[in-house]
Amino acid sequence: MTNKKVVIIDYKLGNLFSVKQACDTVGIDAKISSDREDILNADALILPGVGAFIEGMNNLKKLNLVSAIKEKTNNGNPLFGICLGQQLLFSKSEEFGAGEGLNIISGVIKKFPENFENSKVKVPHITWNKIYSANQEWENTAFVELKNNEFMYFIHSYFVKPTSESCILTKTNYSGIEFCSSILKDNIFATQFHPEKSGEKGLSIYKNWASINNLI
Repeated sequence: MTNKKVVIIDYKLGNLFSVKQACDTVGIDAKISSDREDILNADALILPGVGAFIEGMNNLKKLNLVSAIKEKTNNGNPLFGICLGQQLLFSKSEEFGAGEGLNIISGVIKKFPENFENSKVKVPHITWNKIYSANQEWENTAFVELKNNEFMYFIHSYFVKPTSESCILTKTNYSGIEFCSSILKDNIFATQFHPEKSGEKGLSIYKNWASINNLI
């Protein structure tokens, strides 16, 4: 049994208990916490989330967690971002009034347009959809057990647009709009989709992320 400390960051938004259940299922000893000291003492972090970017950043600031998250990622500790948790890693959002994000990864958060190439786009994007390889091989990543064009579960109205495409691990196409659906840059891994809601293949992402980072 590992004695590594994994903290699921609780900033009062989102799918904490489904993430905790996924961790339990694959053998990750994870604790849900909004305590700054827990985060600073963690070996790895999971940043989940569902909802508005502005509310997410405001909550992280109120809880005094922004500098703690940045300190851990700058020190090379693994971080796994999920849905809103992925978006908060970026520089800023186009969401009205949102302003700056954690700026751990350079890029912006954009909203799906209401129309694209003369066709109406249904927003939010709530569906199972395919993820496919972008700029990086999946060997030695959390996706090692997945096949290209694997279906994952999405629910979101905004998506990330990294400044550099080199960090993009997968892309997904929705109504003709190709967007970044996961990133991998050094110790930072994040998905726009919800692995914990994506069946056995989704659970394999948790397991392999933990294995790669010696957390289980």
